Amino acid sequence: MSTESNMQRILITGGLGQVGSYLVDALHEKASITVLDNFSSTTREAVPHGIHVIKADIKDRIAADLVKQNDVIIHTAAQISVTASMEDPLFDAQNNVFGTLNLLEAARRSSISKFIYISSAAVYGNPLYTPVTESHPQDPLSPYGVSKLSGEKYCMMYHKAFGLPSCCIRPFNIYSPRQDPGNPYSGVISRFIDKAKAEQSPIIFGDGTQTRDFISVHDIVDMITLLLENEDANGQVFNAGTGNSTTVSELAHMILNIFDADVPVQYMPERPGDIKYSCSDIAKARKILGFEPKVPLREGLMEFAESK
Repeated sequence: MSTESNMQRILITGGLGQVGSYLVDALHEKASITVLDNFSSTTREAVPHGIHVIKADIKDRIAADLVKQNDVIIHTAAQISVTASMEDPLFDAQNNVFGTLNLLEAARRSSISKFIYISSAAVYGNPLYTPVTESHPQDPLSPYGVSKLSGEKYCMMYHKAFGLPSCCIRPFNIYSPRQDPGNPYSGVISRFIDKAKAEQSPIIFGDGTQTRDFISVHDIVDMITLLLENEDANGQVFNAGTGNSTTVSELAHMILNIFDADVPVQYMPERPGDIKYSCSDIAKARKILGFEPKVPLREGLMEFAESK
């Protein structure tokens, strides 16, 4: 049995958030885990025994100090609200650009073995084609998308210029029972489930044919675990999705069926600016990482039913 002194030391920023908290659950028996979180969007009531939780911000000096005390940095912390980024682009950039830069600068002055940055499919903007490959033009539609892309570019530059072993993933629509209902990328699932549980009609804006690539947080954790073990991933950016698209109408009917709610779907006029079709191409992750998504959407949604 490994002792903590010879276990890999992993710092997870945003470790109380959706992705971070599941990473903690998956890795805490194999590594010495430190969580850095400002407690701004946690739905986590408790963490596993033995986890070091530091309440601080990624822009703080303590964040840089923590980087130097760890072997691996998994950077999930971010300002994730597109709406908030539109209302206050400076706040968004301070968190997502300068916060990331604070960590990277500490990392290059340390001897870390891996820096993993969680970006977003928001970097693509409106897809010109689907499935979306990593080489698809990046044309973000919000300050949030721009700030996530900036973090990516800094990670790749630090790899090229300073030899920092960094890599990035671009998640599409992550979902889990711990997700933030206000997250525009997965919030539709929370909203549909709340309606289904209340025997009310889920509301779809548009004709329901718009598509999304919904990926379970468990598959995201699997991909990050593969990144930890793969040196060929350094200097690379990977789409994180399933490679399958689901229409919003299909999603609504699937959720109504799971919760046994006998109500019709309500359709409203589409909202301006909504992306119509979205689906990831994950050939690169399959080839380099051996990644294969394992959680079918219906099975992933069943987890919500069982957790309520």
